[in-house]
Amino acid sequence: QVQLVESGGGSVQPGGSLRLSCKASGRTFSTFGVGWFRQAPGKEREFVAVISSRGTGTDYADSVKGRFAVSRDNAMNTVFLRMNNLKPEDAATYYCAARPAGSGLGYTPPEYDYWGQGTQVTVSW
Repeated sequence: QVQLVESGGGSVQPGGSLRLSCKASGRTFSTFGVGWFRQAPGKEREFVAVISSRGTGTDYADSVKGRFAVSRDNAMNTVFLRMNNLKPEDAATYYCAARPAGSGLGYTPPEYDYWGQGTQVTVSW
């Protein structure tokens, strides 16, 4: 069992930055790949970024490439999502999710076994 807790959300102006954290507890976190997803009101949950269990593989949605960066510190059982040059369309609840390593990078919600409760990101003037 893995428990995930996101933090770092908040309200920023367009062009601003935030760093989200996903803190894990429970089983050995270094054996889990982690994905970030987001969901805006009235929309489906969508893929944002993914990082492999050891941090050697990452990928991003086209809409955030060049602006967002995912990283992890397995000694701290934490995955980070650095978000720069935020746009109003980035506003959503952001979720981290984990799944056991060994099946490549995951891009869809059903591929993940464990989810955090989400953290809200608001981007407006």
